Amino acid sequence: MKKYLFFALLLTGHNLYAQVPEDVLRYSFFPQNGTARSMAIGGAMGSLGGDITATFVNPAGLGNYKTGEFVFTPGFNFNNNNVNFRDSKLKSSKNNFTLLGPIGIVYGANNRYKPNTSQSISLAVTQTADYNNTIQYSGYNNYSSFSEQFVEQAIKGLSKGSIDDILNDPQYAYSAAPALYTYLVDTFSGNRVKALPEFLLANGKALFQKNTLQTSGGMYEVALGYAVNKNDKLLIGGSIGIPIINYHSTTTFRESDTSSDTNNNFGYFNYTDNFSTKGVGLNLKMGVIFKPSEFLRLGFAIHTPSYMFTVKDRRNIDLEVDRENYKPNLPPVASVSSEKFTNGVPGESNYTLLTPWKAMVSASYVLRQIENVKEQKGFITADIEYVRHSASSFYSANQTPAVGEQEYYTSLNQVIKNQYKGAFNFRVGGELKFNVVMARLGFAYYTNPYKDAILKANKMLVSGGLGYRNKGFFIDLTYIYSVNKDVNFPYRLQDKNNTFANIKNLRGNIVASVGFKF
Repeated sequence: MKKYLFFALLLTGHNLYAQVPEDVLRYSFFPQNGTARSMAIGGAMGSLGGDITATFVNPAGLGNYKTGEFVFTPGFNFNNNNVNFRDSKLKSSKNNFTLLGPIGIVYGANNRYKPNTSQSISLAVTQTADYNNTIQYSGYNNYSSFSEQFVEQAIKGLSKGSIDDILNDPQYAYSAAPALYTYLVDTFSGNRVKALPEFLLANGKALFQKNTLQTSGGMYEVALGYAVNKNDKLLIGGSIGIPIINYHSTTTFRESDTSSDTNNNFGYFNYTDNFSTKGVGLNLKMGVIFKPSEFLRLGFAIHTPSYMFTVKDRRNIDLEVDRENYKPNLPPVASVSSEKFTNGVPGESNYTLLTPWKAMVSASYVLRQIENVKEQKGFITADIEYVRHSASSFYSANQTPAVGEQEYYTSLNQVIKNQYKGAFNFRVGGELKFNVVMARLGFAYYTNPYKDAILKANKMLVSGGLGYRNKGFFIDLTYIYSVNKDVNFPYRLQDKNNTFANIKNLRGNIVASVGFKF
């Protein structure tokens, strides 16, 4: 069993403003996506170019184009999860036809007015993050209950008013209000507020907890890139990107009595949370590539934060409680939806979001003729990337923020700064060319974004692939095996250590790129 004391988060205000601080990793903690060629070399494209992926990594690499090219990149995922929650292990899997690499067009040509100078332009769309997954875990807990967070909310609400005030205030629609309405949480003598499962914990009983998290959607980007190549020595480029978020999650948490006693006032509760996020924004990527010699290429790129100027969350929850004989004059099972407390519609929240900025340095060594093995060529390349995860921040999009809204975002942003750190990511790869056939290998490692060492998270990718190029037509095929580690908090309490699940996601990706030059 592992526990972790979560940084105190201001819970006053509307609970829909944002889910939990680590959700910001959805917008920053994911591997570099690209064509099959770029993925085969670990995604290390910072100093190479000659690939449409450069639009999203280092746009200066577009300067290597002297002709036109169209490329299309579909993919397929094999997905498996191994989860450890309170010393209980569970496996789950979900296969998706959802991976989408760059699709687009690049055109390059010499500048007729400037000798030894060429320029190129690209228009492409790609999937930067894939959210399709199913995570499930369960275990026995004799320490805390999911319902205790509702108690904390009820205490805050009762300090300002009555139970009726909570039931009529939409800010409690996802926590204290449905819990009080179903008597999962109730008031007792001595001004005590307790949840029914807490009495079982006080008597030394364990609760069985099961959490199922189903997520879908992705983060996409449409980008327009431009680069200038001066004498094949200095390449300078930039791109304007439009990131698009489409995320949906359904979380179902079940907590049940493990005893055979049907008269202890608690049987189970099911809490189902449906949440979605849609947003659009703007970002800028800039970079240079310098070739000090025929064999060496040096690259540098910086990505500004994505300014998500319009983000909308929608949320509704359902709560079902078996309270057995706790209220003899009422049915044993009660259920309610959050929409009962939000005028019959899902809750909505509008805000703006800044994702982290990134900086990248890269180097490549280009292999030339090797004893005339059909003029065998190739390269070895590596990227070092820095991502400042702690720079993610949320802001209200309302001209007149609701009561407590600004305070909520200020507190949330402080929690993000306290919980995350800047992290380095490493990518390395190489290619050997045998006439019209290429062989490639790659490796990437994305380091832990959490400050606290007890929270283990990283991503490791190993890749390999083949490519074929002949008479303007090319096709690349790559397989990527990735091991992704992260944590998941099923709930958070302010006055107790919080338990969490360790997740190991094993994913295999088959990626193909097909294109032609013109």
